[in-house]
Amino acid sequence: MQITRNRTSTRASDRDLTPLLAGAATAVGAFGALLALTGSDSPLRAPLVLFFLLGAPAVGLAALLRGLDPFARVLAALAGSVVLNMLVAQGMLATHRWSARGGVVAMAVISALILLPVLVRRRRTAPGQDV
Repeated sequence: MQITRNRTSTRASDRDLTPLLAGAATAVGAFGALLALTGSDSPLRAPLVLFFLLGAPAVGLAALLRGLDPFARVLAALAGSVVLNMLVAQGMLATHRWSARGGVVAMAVISALILLPVLVRRRRTAPGQDV
């Protein structure tokens, strides 16, 4: 009797998990923003909001930096995310408008504005679509 094994590379399985991990990260970040906006007293609020505040702008910046290798892209996106968060916090403190909800909303808007041109560019260059 002969045993045949179906060998799959780990690279293919890593690619299959990417959308799942991206969806899970989006859900965690969205839940953190929701907890901040509703003013919940949950013990998960602080770590999930921090994940949102660092992750949301980092995703937009990583999409803009598509020419870099993956490690440099992640590092630059996280550094840019920290810088954007600091700029928002400094702006809110300078104008005496500090609030946690305002910071979450500001970072959500900034992240959407960063990601918008990337999505428009991808839609224009999508294969099989008329321009």
